[in-house]
Amino acid sequence: MMSGPELSVAFFFQMACILGICRGVGALARRLGQPQVVGEMIAGVFLGPSLMGWLFPAFQKTVFPPESLKVLYVGAQLGVGLYMFLVGTEFKTELFRRRARSAAAVSLAGMVAPFGCAVLLAPWLLKVPGLFSTQANLFEATLFLGAAMAITAFPMLARIIYERGLTGTSLGTLALAAGAIDDAAAWCVLAVVLASFQKLPDGSVDAFVAIRAIAGGGAYGLLMVGGARRLLAPLGRLVEREGKVSSTVLGAVLMLFCLAAWAMDAIGIHAVFGGFLLGTAMPRGFFARELQEKLQPFVVVFLLPMFFTFSGLNTRLDLVNSPSLLCIALCLLAASVLGKGVACWAAARMSGEDNRTALAVGALMNSRGLMELIILNIGLQKGVIQPALFSIMVLMAIVTTLMATPIFEWVYGRHARKAGLLGDAAAEV
Repeated sequence: MMSGPELSVAFFFQMACILGICRGVGALARRLGQPQVVGEMIAGVFLGPSLMGWLFPAFQKTVFPPESLKVLYVGAQLGVGLYMFLVGTEFKTELFRRRARSAAAVSLAGMVAPFGCAVLLAPWLLKVPGLFSTQANLFEATLFLGAAMAITAFPMLARIIYERGLTGTSLGTLALAAGAIDDAAAWCVLAVVLASFQKLPDGSVDAFVAIRAIAGGGAYGLLMVGGARRLLAPLGRLVEREGKVSSTVLGAVLMLFCLAAWAMDAIGIHAVFGGFLLGTAMPRGFFARELQEKLQPFVVVFLLPMFFTFSGLNTRLDLVNSPSLLCIALCLLAASVLGKGVACWAAARMSGEDNRTALAVGALMNSRGLMELIILNIGLQKGVIQPALFSIMVLMAIVTTLMATPIFEWVYGRHARKAGLLGDAAAEV
């Protein structure tokens, strides 16, 4: 057990390594046409057991001793939560209302198709030893697999949109709205799976876990969409009068963020949704711009890499080491791409989007990234899945995330730049 001073020493050296490697790999990723966020995701895997732990096991354990990961976890949640809060402050709810039909259709397709694939695949995977828990039944395996394939890399999606200058555009808002709905639904499904694994003394399922998550998340969402903006409007007027975001106002905003993140975590939905929805309710205009100027550099450069690194430390790609597991990995990858990317493209087309925009939506929605890793880590910790399936799904998450940017550039980005539809890439920090 490490003491407080020892944890402090470990943390500062960890952060030096994380910042150096994430910025370096991120810069390399940008040279290769990938966004900074993809480089940071890969850097997190490099720092974990899949590469550093394989090449330099003693050094990796020295830099990231198990006792120190609790501190890193808290910083990771703070980073991704604050980042999604900032994304929410730029979210144009009036544009979302105009695109509500398309967003609902895309999100519905992005849920129904992956769950249809899960219905077909779960009976087969359940029979393969070492994938699902021996306690998991077909219903639980299907729900978990469906949720894992339906999830969208919401924080990563937001950062790709930001780096490509799509924030506030029709396409960016459509993708963010559909991704938010998909992920919220996937977390509710995950809550049902977790509830089925929590038994009462008489052996029956404790359904309260799922009901609390669904009802609590719905009530919070209604509060943010409904009356929260009016309640927070005086903050915006105060900042406009003073001409700056004072320390008092900043402290109040951060307190509200912490309460929102706590509430979502407490009811079983991830903290990022608490931060994002609170951000959408914040006053716009001068207030939002000043808030972003104060928080964004520190959040993006210092805090967010902790999130990528912590997830990478729990990734073991070396477990996918047999032809049968590679075959399963390929099948899951194909089903995930067809069930998410292709289905979202088709839904966008049916909603009236032009083919180029629909293809861009499909490419962005098909990215899973670290929201996938969060679900997989929860499933592994709760005993729903075993390490082999965890590693296969991590591989799927990495591949679909790497696919997002080149496909997006091919079908939309280069044409949009020629037409002047993209803003400047703002994430050069």
